[in-house]
Amino acid sequence: MKRTLICLATASAAFALPALPAYAAGDMADMNMKPGAAMSAPKPVQAEVMKVDEASGRVTLRHGPIDNLGMGAMTMTFPVKDKTSLAKVRQGDKVDATFDKVDGVATVVGIKAR
Repeated sequence: MKRTLICLATASAAFALPALPAYAAGDMADMNMKPGAAMSAPKPVQAEVMKVDEASGRVTLRHGPIDNLGMGAMTMTFPVKDKTSLAKVRQGDKVDATFDKVDGVATVVGIKAR
């Protein structure tokens, strides 16, 4: 048993020693630490209102691609940041909607009838 442990320790050391220079070079002094490019700014997206739920502050939209959120065209229900804006749109309206993430959730931050 003791001999097995000694063999395992020796083998582990033999495999670990070649990796030591990589760890020593890992100080990241030359690494670019600038923040990456942010997602693009919100742009209006053409959409059609499928359903308005003023009580819950949500709207269902059939929308085109939402580039700043990386979403393709689809029909989806979204929360609306300014719930009073829902009084200005009705089912069937063609709208320009602006989307962004609010608390990590894709949200309509602006909606205007065309």
